[in-house]
Amino acid sequence: MAAASPAPMARWGLMREKLLAGEPCDLLILSQSLITNLEGSGHAVAASSRPVGQVKTGVALMDGRAPVNIRNEADLRALLSSASALYFPDPAKATAGIHFMKVLKSLGLDQDTAKLRAFPNGATAMAAMAKAGDPNAIGCTQVTEIIITPGVKLTGLLPPPHELSTVYTASVTKAAKQAQLAQALVARLIAAEHAETRRISGFV
Repeated sequence: MAAASPAPMARWGLMREKLLAGEPCDLLILSQSLITNLEGSGHAVAASSRPVGQVKTGVALMDGRAPVNIRNEADLRALLSSASALYFPDPAKATAGIHFMKVLKSLGLDQDTAKLRAFPNGATAMAAMAKAGDPNAIGCTQVTEIIITPGVKLTGLLPPPHELSTVYTASVTKAAKQAQLAQALVARLIAAEHAETRRISGFV
């Protein structure tokens, strides 16, 4: 079964483009809004769609750096202002990247373009941040992508009024070759006995 993998989480805009271009796929795990759109266009089977969980957007520091509390907007501005580089996903297509760019603009921090390091998705951004090894670099993407990346760590979530929580939904595609197998996988993903696995993977 060809399945759209749940990692990295920020590639959903690109995944949608590939699906619409005809790339074989049995199962989608995308944001609820994208699934709804694909149901409307006839690419996803509405009756098969099930919510997997919510993923919050967080802030990453390099491993070894002392944790930083992000209690409010002032804390967030101070931390981001201190960064030597800011790593984040595509600000045009990735859910977290689009949101983070809006946060930077609202904080008046989007003009220092020399600090900005945008990548196709959050997992790639976090891997690049870890590889660079800059102790003062800061990243922002979905929690699921931070916690799976060796070399970086989650220091906190984006605080109000900048928080972002995205609901992800699984759905079988209309063109699925093995629709029953895909639906069985969805059932396992959302099963109550796997709640702890979802939690440690970054879902809430």
